[in-house]
Amino acid sequence: MSMGLCFSRVKMIQILFTAGLLVIWVGCTGEKMEEKNATFPSIKDVSEIAWEKLSKKRTFFGHQSIGNNVIDGMRDVMKENPTIKLDIVETRDLEGLRRPVFAHTHVGKNEDPNSKCEDFTNLIKKGSGDVLDFAALKFCYIDITSTTDVGSVFKSYSNTVSALKEMKSGMKIIHVTVPLKVVQGGFRAWMKRALRRPMGGYSDNIKRAEYNEKVRIEYTGKDPIFDLARVESTFADGRRCTFLMDGKAYESLVPEYTDDGRHLNQKGRRWVAEQFLIFLANLSTR
Repeated sequence: MSMGLCFSRVKMIQILFTAGLLVIWVGCTGEKMEEKNATFPSIKDVSEIAWEKLSKKRTFFGHQSIGNNVIDGMRDVMKENPTIKLDIVETRDLEGLRRPVFAHTHVGKNEDPNSKCEDFTNLIKKGSGDVLDFAALKFCYIDITSTTDVGSVFKSYSNTVSALKEMKSGMKIIHVTVPLKVVQGGFRAWMKRALRRPMGGYSDNIKRAEYNEKVRIEYTGKDPIFDLARVESTFADGRRCTFLMDGKAYESLVPEYTDDGRHLNQKGRRWVAEQFLIFLANLSTR
């Protein structure tokens, strides 16, 4: 092997390594830093009056595994903040919710969002929605993938919301955006991009973004929305975790919030739960 050829290979490796480091350094912002840092409220900004009002509410939260992470995170936050007094109970019996409580349970089946809508509706109707102050249904990341008919899923969800609103109760529906997954990054992502190959996780999160945008457009200004996807895709310092596809930025789960690329670890669940509790407390004062 000639010295010139050897030098060329070494030079190429150096270039690729440097490019890989650049991609890793850019990290969750995709290919360029475009979006301004996001700002979220601090739990220290919530008044004792707001926490007291929340403690007197009756809330029902229908979910699956990510919801379990959020519930665990709520307990973490409550241990550190004794002012927050919520009676968190896992139950499918909403009929007896005559006292203040944060009730939650698994609803439907994963990969079948229609079953979640039906189960959520039946539980509330069976338990009489007039006993609830707030009700929230959260889909899972697995319910929206690259093959999902987003329009069909959103129609099923919006029909569910309309049916519950027809009950004429004082219950407020809280809309929750779909959670995200981590997308492929680093040197391997850079190589795939260079070779024009599909990026791991991109297409699924793009579909989730499509669904979440429908939720934001339809219900902003009408009903409360807990934007779980935005919380999951934001670092504690406000930096946004996004990737670019065809010149558009899409949200993805912050890698340090998860150990498996989808479920929330202790850090992630605490961050999401804190924002959820602040959201609920502020909602309770309206």
